[in-house]
Amino acid sequence: MLIELNKELKKSIELLREIGKEYLRPLGIEADRSSQAIPVDHPFYNLVAQTGFMARGIGSTFESGNSEKSTNGRSNNGNSVRNVLMAEEGSYWDRGTLVSLPGPGLGGPPVMQMGTSQQRERFMSIFKQRDKPLWAAFAMTEPEAGSDVAKINTRAIKSEKGWILNGEKMFSSNSSRAEWVVVFATIDPNLGRRGHRAFVVEKGTPGFDISRIEQKMGIKAYETASFKLADCVVDFDNLLGGESYYSSTSKSGFEGAMSTFNATRPIVAAMGVGIARAAYDIAKEFVLNEVPKNSSLRLRRYREKLQVMQAKLTHAKLLCLRAAWLLDCNKPNGFEASMAKLYAPPASLSVVTEASNIVGLENKDKSIYLQKLARDVKAIDIVEGTQQIQRRVVARNIIVN
Repeated sequence: MLIELNKELKKSIELLREIGKEYLRPLGIEADRSSQAIPVDHPFYNLVAQTGFMARGIGSTFESGNSEKSTNGRSNNGNSVRNVLMAEEGSYWDRGTLVSLPGPGLGGPPVMQMGTSQQRERFMSIFKQRDKPLWAAFAMTEPEAGSDVAKINTRAIKSEKGWILNGEKMFSSNSSRAEWVVVFATIDPNLGRRGHRAFVVEKGTPGFDISRIEQKMGIKAYETASFKLADCVVDFDNLLGGESYYSSTSKSGFEGAMSTFNATRPIVAAMGVGIARAAYDIAKEFVLNEVPKNSSLRLRRYREKLQVMQAKLTHAKLLCLRAAWLLDCNKPNGFEASMAKLYAPPASLSVVTEASNIVGLENKDKSIYLQKLARDVKAIDIVEGTQQIQRRVVARNIIVN
């Protein structure tokens, strides 16, 4: 695996670093203190839209898995690696604010992976404009079907008017402000994976109603919503991939969802690395500048702890990059994506915890901020599939291979 950062990517990371220092972290701290998500009309979002970030943000440029390979065998133009690096850097400053940024977010990958060329243009092109901030979202989780995607119960019934959706979704980031939401449903629960279909539900569609905004312990800068679909009629053209993408004997809908997760799991895992890196830097600064130089035993112990923390972050980041690199090379990456998601969250949490132990109560401001990071990083355990699900995927691959 050889990863080289081109000038454009280096420039993007440097810009994100500047934005992070000036906006992402301060806004994240403010949202955490107020327990209120950043409002839609915040001037910062207009600034983000004007820079063109919506078209080049994290996940926005995910190439279609159905696209032809380039001459060097790479079908994704390095976008997966780019997304991982951008997610890690943005989360270093504040994951909550990063996820709140306008753009397609997690709704982008399923559209690009499963949609027709007309659907990709229709739903993704709106993010090329710079006049105002726009959001999109993704909804899979249900009250009775968390990480067990095969058991979703939201029903999709084909009628003369279009597809009629009925069901409930939860833990959907930014869906309360989204222009459209990718919703996974089933035409028949008895068909299991073969019954899965993906639809784009547009803002203002009758029967699509936000039921509540979740109150969270961490990552408070963005809204996590639950919504209901009650006789929600979706146009035939909003079935991702069209009828030809699915067949009565195919698992295309389920496989499309899994392909989406294989693209997004390394990104989410890298977000945990970014949060933990912020904690590591706080602990390192504390050891270098605030621990008395004559405390040789204490300094030695802390330095040993910092070395272990740094090693965990390095391993986690490399796992994320490998999973992304394989996707960019148009190679199967399901095992590697789950391995990254399995290792990075607990490793990141342990780094944040250790940083808190090092700082203790000796520096109140650092201690309070580390408490925020601990609450933020815990969510990475759950987002894009719990640790239990990742263990099953990894174990299945080990046994089969």
